[in-house]
Amino acid sequence: MSDFKDLIGKTLIEINQTNEEILFKVSETEQYKMLHFQDCCESVTVEDISGDLNDLLNTTILTAEERTNEKESEYGHETYTFYTLRTVKGTVDIRWFGESNGYYSESVDFCKMKDNGTWDRW
Repeated sequence: MSDFKDLIGKTLIEINQTNEEILFKVSETEQYKMLHFQDCCESVTVEDISGDLNDLLNTTILTAEERTNEKESEYGHETYTFYTLRTVKGTVDIRWFGESNGYYSESVDFCKMKDNGTWDRW
């Protein structure tokens, strides 16, 4: 699995986002993806993006930070994971929300595409 900080110093040429994953393209052969590998009884989605994703394109990523906040809930457990990306053009904060019955992971996975087109899941 890659580290989110691997984006520091990279120049993104394309970003594609859904509620369940975000693809960061550096080149045709270098791509990264944020997502949650679903197991069973959990839900992890992009809840909010603050800032303009276009501010991250065609300029060097200066900051790539991850923070989490976890707590117990009525359902079981919930996790907020915050990602901050900064360039000279602006800052983008991505907030993921995960909830589970407390027995499953609510983490966000950050993967790099391997040469064979698969993702470095582990």
